[in-house]
Amino acid sequence: MVIISSAELRNNMKKYLDLTIEEPVIIQRGRTETFVLTRQDQLPKLDLSNALTKDEIVKRIKSDIKQMFANGKR
Repeated sequence: MVIISSAELRNNMKKYLDLTIEEPVIIQRGRTETFVLTRQDQLPKLDLSNALTKDEIVKRIKSDIKQMFANGKR
């Protein structure tokens, strides 16, 4: 794994994008921010089969709030 500064990435973008074929590149910006540059095909596959849409989440929250008030819990 290679660790570089954000300035180094900016100055040699192609080099580090090409390097991600072999390994992730860690980008350090300042003293407190760190990022990982990796190829999309190397990301873990996400299982979204149980994911909820925004509308489904809102519907469930509203239902739970109504139920709380119906049960006298405030």
